[in-house]
Amino acid sequence: MLGTDVCEFGGQFLELLWLTVCYRGIMADKETDTPIAEDDETDLNYQPPAQKSLQEIQELDKDDESLTKYKQALLGSGPVVADPTLPNLQVTRLTLMCDQAPGPITMDLTGDLVALKKQNFTMKEGVDYRVKIHFKVNREIVSGLKYVHLTYKKGLRVDKAVYMVGSYGPRAEEHEFLTPVEEAPKGLLARGGYHIKSHFTDDDKKDHLSWEWNLQIKKDWDQ
Repeated sequence: MLGTDVCEFGGQFLELLWLTVCYRGIMADKETDTPIAEDDETDLNYQPPAQKSLQEIQELDKDDESLTKYKQALLGSGPVVADPTLPNLQVTRLTLMCDQAPGPITMDLTGDLVALKKQNFTMKEGVDYRVKIHFKVNREIVSGLKYVHLTYKKGLRVDKAVYMVGSYGPRAEEHEFLTPVEEAPKGLLARGGYHIKSHFTDDDKKDHLSWEWNLQIKKDWDQ
């Protein structure tokens, strides 16, 4: 349950750049935006490449003109000045994108997450929607970001989705990630309240942000 814009395109190239620096060879980026079923999510003893600082990456392969151009396009020509007290990655908001919705369905993830847990968001049954996540990378590259989405109804987990977000470098502007189009549940049995646990994590299983929220599936927007 519950596209590729410029940010996603840059994220895919950044993943290629990351593998190039770590393994000294270009490898294909196999990440997709498709949710991974729980039964398919297995541990293949994958070890993420050793973390390198942004400065180390900028210093490597200076004689490779094409790689230097990639690095300048994705990372910029100079360091990003960020408040050292801030975390390297900040998840700022999540939006349920639906053309049929009477207004924006957005949650602020920089505020009180305990209060957010008590809020209810409404969606009409059967509509098409996408999830958009905004996040900020402040200082160092983050590799293998993923958005994990656990859905519960009446205390029982009814769905799990894992979206591969990719790898991103620091910049002054926020990054955006948009999931594929999905259809909201529909039918009498599908209506009602859902409790959702969201997690934004990475290759190292670092929990950048976890939050909970509630979604009401109704027959119509105002019912």
